[in-house]
Amino acid sequence: MKILVTGAAGFIGYFVSKSLLDKGHTVIGLDNINDYYDVDLKYDRLKQLGIAPKEAEIFEKEVHSKNHPGFSFVRMALEDREGLPQLFERHAFDKVCNLAAQAGVRYSLENPEAYIDSNLVGFLNILECCRNYKVKHLVYASSSSVYGLNEKIPFETTDSVDHPVSLYAATKKSNELMAHAYSHLYGFKSTGLRFFTVYGPWGRPDMAMFLFTDAIMNNKPLKVFNSGKLERDFTYIDDITEGVVRILETPTNENEPKKDLYKVYNIGNSKSVKLMDFITAIEESLQQTAQKQMLPMQPGDVEKTWANVDDLIQDFDYRPNTPIKLGVQRFIDWYKSYYKELAK
Repeated sequence: MKILVTGAAGFIGYFVSKSLLDKGHTVIGLDNINDYYDVDLKYDRLKQLGIAPKEAEIFEKEVHSKNHPGFSFVRMALEDREGLPQLFERHAFDKVCNLAAQAGVRYSLENPEAYIDSNLVGFLNILECCRNYKVKHLVYASSSSVYGLNEKIPFETTDSVDHPVSLYAATKKSNELMAHAYSHLYGFKSTGLRFFTVYGPWGRPDMAMFLFTDAIMNNKPLKVFNSGKLERDFTYIDDITEGVVRILETPTNENEPKKDLYKVYNIGNSKSVKLMDFITAIEESLQQTAQKQMLPMQPGDVEKTWANVDDLIQDFDYRPNTPIKLGVQRFIDWYKSYYKELAK
């Protein structure tokens, strides 16, 4: 298939692109490479896919990979109402995997406009292009943050998600509603994936795994919010990637009833881990002790996440299952190797 992967220079987008290429698909990667976090990390991910940083810097120029014949990259924002339709017209995508978004719960308190531009305006442009250029299936990133103040554990996709506690969460819930409307009106399949705290090699520097490892290794205070009384369904990147790719590769049924065109799934490890246990796993792997700085609860945060993935198992015979200790060790191995190379 020919598949558009947006957010291809991002954490999940990089791994999904690589997996699809390894399976023989043609992938066009799109990313605006914004400076929400270190752009060098984004360029280095693209470098793994055969795209040189200097080539990736140029907006709207399609660059072909040097070591993956099936991959090309375009630097473009989802908000580009002229460039995006031209890209869809040029390539006639079979499927679209929309992983591009302005990420981060806490940053949405500081820069709300970025979330409206990318997550709402940009997502509308994706939906319009899918409608106008006959895309068979749109798979897009939602988030566990949509559950907000939901107190029922574990979280199920049938739960009410009407009480978001951050603008980021509100935009992700909006994406699900927008996709539902477009699937109903225009008859194309859409699948939303509520990711639960993804971690692993090449991860984002603003996420817990990266922040904790960096603090411990460099003998800096480690910020522990809500005095450590938090629990997260930490999900390893390989499990997330396998789930996304399995859904993308599932054949679409052109005669599928309208009510079945729209789906939402949780993708999580289906296990809630105490934050302090997660920190302990990092300490044990590094053989160092963290200098913990206990802080109050952050605005927009929630105390506990835990995914029920029964729907994922039933429909795709797939359950994420990487143990925390193994995932943590793999991240730390990558972290040491990556920053050792940068130090040369």
